Amino acid sequence: MELTSYFIVFLMAAVASLTQRVSGFGFGIVIMMVLPFIMPHYGEATALSGLLAIFAALIPAIRMFKQVSWKKLLPILITFSVTSFFAVLALKWIDGHIVKKALGGVMILISLYFFFFNGKFHLKPTAAVQISMGTISGAMGGLFAMQGPPAVIYFLGCSDDKLEYMALTQWYFLIGNTLMTFYRAGNGFVTACVLKSWCVGIVGVLIGLYIGSKIFEHINAALLRRIIYCFMAFSGLVALLS
Repeated sequence: MELTSYFIVFLMAAVASLTQRVSGFGFGIVIMMVLPFIMPHYGEATALSGLLAIFAALIPAIRMFKQVSWKKLLPILITFSVTSFFAVLALKWIDGHIVKKALGGVMILISLYFFFFNGKFHLKPTAAVQISMGTISGAMGGLFAMQGPPAVIYFLGCSDDKLEYMALTQWYFLIGNTLMTFYRAGNGFVTACVLKSWCVGIVGVLIGLYIGSKIFEHINAALLRRIIYCFMAFSGLVALLS
């Protein structure tokens, strides 16, 4: 990777962690707009995204440990862990160019959903909902490093308040990305290039977390998300046409 690519990793890691600190999710969505285009292999892009996402969720998760409802978290997390294992394994056999195009389509669909339907569906923590959302999230996490949207839809619907929502999402991302890092390492996606990029990106994550914590009370999170969704739709279109 060239020096310019490392700078892009740093910059996108900062923006992604700021977004997640303000809105509770979005790290993978933001950073995967760019990583597949600058990393040597698509699997390495997902590995780097997951490694950085672990640290982005770590500090908020620790601070909100007491707000976690494990009854709401564990069923979807267990389902996710099984599905994501097979999704990561599939990346060894799927052509990276095809996956990038699929990622573009997923980005466009997610952006459209959150633009027009966000908050209009309220899901209760039933076994059927937990298994279905965990399965979709696991597939998206393993293939695209974007496990957030299905889980967020579930957590928004079942959380009693904002603190519980934030605690559930951060612990979900922390544990889920840690598991997928082991899966990706076992499949050869955690390379020297990934580790070097992680050393650069982690600085961006820390800066993004700091800035995000300072502006959390003042920024319009809804406006920030809409801006991100516009960029996501654009990036998805570029991925489809490239």
